[in-house]
Amino acid sequence: TSRSSVTRCKPGANCPSSLSGTSRQLSPLSVTEDSSAPILELQSRGASGVCGHRVERQNRSGDDVTQTAHSENGSQENRIKARCQSCTSMLLKAVWGLLIILSVSSSWVGTTQIVKITYKNFYCPFFMTWFSTNWNIMFFPVYYSGHLATAQEKQSPMKKFRECSRIFGEDGLTLKLFLKRTAPFSILWTLTNYLYLLALKKLTATDVSALFCCNKAFVFLLSWIVLKDRFMGVRIVAAIMAITGIVMMAYADNFRADSILGVAFAVGSASTSALYKVLFKMFLGSANFGEAAHFVSTLGFFNLIFISFTPVILYFTKVEHWSSFAALPWGCLCGMAGLWLAFNILVNVGVVLTYPILISIGTVLSVPGNAAVDLLKQEVIFNVVRLAATIIICIGFLLMLLPEEWDEITLRFINSLKEKKSEEHVDDITDSSVHLRSRSRANGTVSIPLA
Repeated sequence: TSRSSVTRCKPGANCPSSLSGTSRQLSPLSVTEDSSAPILELQSRGASGVCGHRVERQNRSGDDVTQTAHSENGSQENRIKARCQSCTSMLLKAVWGLLIILSVSSSWVGTTQIVKITYKNFYCPFFMTWFSTNWNIMFFPVYYSGHLATAQEKQSPMKKFRECSRIFGEDGLTLKLFLKRTAPFSILWTLTNYLYLLALKKLTATDVSALFCCNKAFVFLLSWIVLKDRFMGVRIVAAIMAITGIVMMAYADNFRADSILGVAFAVGSASTSALYKVLFKMFLGSANFGEAAHFVSTLGFFNLIFISFTPVILYFTKVEHWSSFAALPWGCLCGMAGLWLAFNILVNVGVVLTYPILISIGTVLSVPGNAAVDLLKQEVIFNVVRLAATIIICIGFLLMLLPEEWDEITLRFINSLKEKKSEEHVDDITDSSVHLRSRSRANGTVSIPLA
């Protein structure tokens, strides 16, 4: 039996005629044909019609996506490479800094201890100062040999010498500038070393090295007065701590005459060193490694030419007299001068290779180094006052190393910690609220946690 198709029309729509309705019968084949007709029509049009444009658009969009993905991957790789390079450079600087810290402290400790050994058989502090200062002439040749070993574009010695002589001015090194600029710095250099050696005769190596660390406080005070540098309360506190340590160091030996003279010599050496640094910054400004090497070598030449008459006068007046040149302890003298030269070279090289603050840390580490050697040699007995004075001076020295913006940096660090804690607290609250809501939904109730 055949069933006629029943067509239902929506109100307002055009109904098909009864002829078409009676002629068509519903069957599974007709239904599949009707449902597949639009798909077949789209596929037949896809060769030249709308679907072709859609495929092209999809291909273009796919190409754009792949290009953006490649660019993002390339940018991510570049960022990773940049981070790796920065991390490796920081790691290299840290390694160089550690090596230079150990080298600076060991060279300074070695110089001080060799001076103490030399004093057992030979006590001529000015001759020792003059002899070690003459070795500064080798500073520039050492720098130039390093330039030949590392530089890609090598320069002749005279060209490099003229380039580094710009520290004296645009005209370079002239006879007038040689006498005008070098004479005061050479005198201050000689006074610093001579007073340091005099102090080593009266005090132990630990006390002298600790008192010499006060030069940082004196540099700040002179820079604040002369150069009008920024006032910092923490550095004033460090200067007060340095002065307190000086007084306590004199009190440690019950204000004996030798002790007071030794403290005075050590403090005088620190003062002349601070004056040297402030005047260098005032008249010559900042200098790179080559200019510093040129300047120190010039000081050595000035010492050899103009100050050589002083040890001769002291020899003939028998203030500093020795029997013969063969009787001089040349091994100790050359060892002291070589370590002193190495210390000066390391201080200037360290500023180039690593952070300048590490050089200062290496200098202050000479205090515990000398203390360890003195304890092994049983030349010093630490009492409470001497130990407290040494610690106070070292703390004041470390306070001097704080940067000028240390308060702003500290506040930023504290604020960042507060923000991290607040974010962690918010995350904990959200996690707990999600956990409570999930449990309440499982139980069929809804609970809102209170913040």
